[in-house]
Amino acid sequence: MRMRILADATEARLLASIHAESFSDLWSAEWIATLLSQPGTFAGLSEDAQGFIIFRVAGDEAEVLTLAVRPAARRRGTATALVEDGAREAFQRGAKVMFLEASCTNLPAIALYKRLGFVAICRRKAYYTAADGHRVDAIVLRSEIPLPRVGKGLQLG
Repeated sequence: MRMRILADATEARLLASIHAESFSDLWSAEWIATLLSQPGTFAGLSEDAQGFIIFRVAGDEAEVLTLAVRPAARRRGTATALVEDGAREAFQRGAKVMFLEASCTNLPAIALYKRLGFVAICRRKAYYTAADGHRVDAIVLRSEIPLPRVGKGLQLG
């Protein structure tokens, strides 16, 4: 599966609907369109339109701002393809290192990122708001680009 780079925010409503299925903190189409209009920011949409990723590249650093895959389409390699394709695009735009945050309760996401070679570098206390309103820590992860994919079976620790 490959992703398609979105040149503009014309599909912001689609991205907002995917995000709404994935997270309790809703991102409006207007917010996504505003984000995509900022310098260095780009989105990738999976070819089946079941998931997307938004990156920001500044200098030699890239940050994943969000990654969302519709629940019915998970565990099919969509998120992996989006991260890998997005990392290649960020590398072509000059990034040499990539950062992202993941909820400390989102063990499938953390496992995915570790499988792709990311390492945890710190924790952000009370970074996210859970669906029930309580605050959840984020794990900040970092990887060199190109990704040093390390393989399956990695233990969380």
